[in-house]
Amino acid sequence: MDPKNSRFSTQISHLALDIGGTLIKLVYFSPNGDNCEGGSIVVGNGCSVVQGRLCFAKFETRKIDDCLDFIRFNILQHSGVQHTNGTARDKLSVKATGGGAFKFADLFKEKLGIVFDKEDEMHSLVCGVNFLLKTVPREAFTYLDGQKEFVQIDHNDLYPYLLVNIGSGVSMIKVDGDGKYERISGTSLGGGTFLGLGKLLTNCKSFDELLELSHQGNNRVIDMLVGDIYGGTDYSKIGLSSTAIASSFGKAISDGKELEDYQPEDVARSLLRMISNNIGQIAYLNALRFGLKRIFFGGFFIRGLEYTMDTISVAVHFWSRGEAKAMFLRHEGFLGALGAFTSYKDQSHSTELKPHHHTVERAVLKCSDDDSFRHTPVTANVNDGEAIECSINLV
Repeated sequence: MDPKNSRFSTQISHLALDIGGTLIKLVYFSPNGDNCEGGSIVVGNGCSVVQGRLCFAKFETRKIDDCLDFIRFNILQHSGVQHTNGTARDKLSVKATGGGAFKFADLFKEKLGIVFDKEDEMHSLVCGVNFLLKTVPREAFTYLDGQKEFVQIDHNDLYPYLLVNIGSGVSMIKVDGDGKYERISGTSLGGGTFLGLGKLLTNCKSFDELLELSHQGNNRVIDMLVGDIYGGTDYSKIGLSSTAIASSFGKAISDGKELEDYQPEDVARSLLRMISNNIGQIAYLNALRFGLKRIFFGGFFIRGLEYTMDTISVAVHFWSRGEAKAMFLRHEGFLGALGAFTSYKDQSHSTELKPHHHTVERAVLKCSDDDSFRHTPVTANVNDGEAIECSINLV
């Protein structure tokens, strides 16, 4: 093997992708490089241990060329597996999951010389969640009424639980153990619905733009509340407050207004509330159906947005009468990519991922105007990308 090719396993290694209908998520290992160019390598007990960080990046699937450029310039060339003219020295096998692993396989092979080693999507999601819950401290948390509380996970009492993965659509998976899971339900009303309807109704061009717009809105301008029907009072007999939504977008029926008469931020807010409420309710009903007390929500639809988390939490709290709580994950958007990444341990002559100091650092990967990629610190949402400090055992 060309020695420059082997640098991919020590400098930037084990790239994994989750290519969905809306977003592409990447996870890759990067050594900290404290002691040498290729990272800090400690040899002991017959194994080489490479210490470094798991790094995260995301791209819109419709802008897949941006993802290709990122991998080409930030990973392949810097790792010595690709010539500067963009042609591959040798074919490189990379773990990939999601529908796009099939749809875009030829594109990645043609443009980057990357051959996808495909992993099942549901299996990757479950593996990703199990990895986070078992190895990353303060990963799971609740959020209700503006209060965020981290949840201590008992590894001996983790199963069963319900995983609600909110991507373009929504999958609800009952997890009974490592490798033991079943997709029990789902809904087509997910992140893709939010973005699709949002683009049609508000002219927003991206998910982030639509979310930012929703921050400024007031859904009560468009949603019909219980108080609108009952003259401003609660319907206390059945436990409905006057502020509960009776009908999403219901006021548009009788207001006599056209779409252009409403503020786009109010439309975005109502749309976000409608989809979040729906997901929260369906999730709890499935948990109730199977007697599950733990419900973990993941996927890039949430993005650490307080309003979204609070809406889902309120729905679960309401329908469960306070007996169940919605739980969220700090690395919620990268579950499938993480699961695909951990599957490298199943290959011979490969690596096994193990946590190191359990230190989590905030870092987001951005592209500058001159198409060069770099790490920049962030202080905003944790879901923009957190690097997990860890070690990899070379076996």
